[in-house]
Amino acid sequence: MTTCTTNVQKNAPRNVARPSIPQWLIAAFSVRKQRKSLSNLDPHLLNDIGLTRETAEREVKRKLWDVPQHWLQ
Repeated sequence: MTTCTTNVQKNAPRNVARPSIPQWLIAAFSVRKQRKSLSNLDPHLLNDIGLTRETAEREVKRKLWDVPQHWLQ
């Protein structure tokens, strides 16, 4: 029997550079604009992208800073 082990920590911090304040603001306003556009889509267009009205509304109501970290890089 062969056993494989790794030394990778699952919750190890990454060396990810944080965005500057201007970069964060640009990203935040972009997210706000995208979420507002999402709220204005017709039901058939939401269906085309695989979302329900409820899912879209939940996304629209998220806080401005509530975005995946990779969106801010």
